[in-house]
Amino acid sequence: MLKGLRSVLALAWGHFVIDVYSPVIPAVLPLLIATHGWSYAVAGLLVAGFNITSSLLQPFVGWLADRRGIAVPFSIPFLIASVCIGVFGFIGSYPVLLACACLAAFGAALYHPSAMAMVNRLTRTENRGRLTSIFVIGGNLGFALGPVLAGLAVGAFGLQGLLFLAVPGLLMAVFFGHLLPDEGIRPTPETAEEKDTKTPVSLRPITMVVGVGALRSWAIFAAVAFLPTYLHAALEVDLLVANTIVSLMLVAGVVGQYVGGALSDTYGRKEYTFFGLVASVPPFLLFLTAGGVLSYVGLILFGFFLWSTFSVTVAMGQEVMPGNAGLASGLMLGLAVGAGGVGVVVSGAIADAVSLDAALLTLPVPIIAAALLTLLIPYPWVLFRRGARVGSR
Repeated sequence: MLKGLRSVLALAWGHFVIDVYSPVIPAVLPLLIATHGWSYAVAGLLVAGFNITSSLLQPFVGWLADRRGIAVPFSIPFLIASVCIGVFGFIGSYPVLLACACLAAFGAALYHPSAMAMVNRLTRTENRGRLTSIFVIGGNLGFALGPVLAGLAVGAFGLQGLLFLAVPGLLMAVFFGHLLPDEGIRPTPETAEEKDTKTPVSLRPITMVVGVGALRSWAIFAAVAFLPTYLHAALEVDLLVANTIVSLMLVAGVVGQYVGGALSDTYGRKEYTFFGLVASVPPFLLFLTAGGVLSYVGLILFGFFLWSTFSVTVAMGQEVMPGNAGLASGLMLGLAVGAGGVGVVVSGAIADAVSLDAALLTLPVPIIAAALLTLLIPYPWVLFRRGARVGSR
């Protein structure tokens, strides 16, 4: 097996490919509605089925890997996800399509906790934030590129063009089948850190870290969901330009994730998570209150700081659950993200009852709540402790 950075890069590439499939169904939903004559509720159930299946299964898959040594070779998730999405355009039965959506999510759920647990075991405390961010960024880039690839495929060949999207997943299955043919069949050896920590794991720290992740995900998903509409309808920005601005925010977030992960290795995960969350609020308020270029600069800085805490909290979650890296990864990448999506419903209700401006103005609330919750997590301070040592000399 490849070691260190090369292994993390291989796993990040796999994360990129598996997450290409996650946004495909929402991207082609308008065409599915037009083709099959579905209602919005029926069509939305496909997306809900995918998201709920993935969110709920990831912690369970991680637990099986940690406690029972039960996992599958890495090639299997790519086979499942690629085939289920690839055949979407050839199926007319709604129940079968719903089953395919849930099975594709099952494939994604099989990969995330196991791969993230391996990243944890390939890293040390001093480089875990940086290398975890590389893995997470791979998935973010895949999620961002998925709708583009889906649009190109169906634009050229109709819904049947989704079959071409199966190709990268099948190639990745071959790659991992050759590179790691037995990975997942046996439990991954414990790290030295995990061997040193044999005390029972408290649920309080991971519950709080998941809470931070869920509150942050609320702000992230609500921003991604409503900002294009706000820019287009309220600020009268061309829709293409509006989506480009939001894309720049997401790109800034990708950069922020690597920077945040690296800084957390040096200055502490708790310190950086608190800083990144708090630092994201002023730029967002600047975006809402300023005008012109300054407003867009604020939005880009908002994306940079808010997203920069993502990989940091994933690493923190693994470290507060020593010996349970798979379960911790499933909770952070599955349950926390899925729970955050529920917050979008709340923001949508505020937009309906009051206004879209009011809904966006409330987004700093979950961010500040996440920052305050971070302070309460039973996790060691690094920077402050280092300063105390220096001051005592």
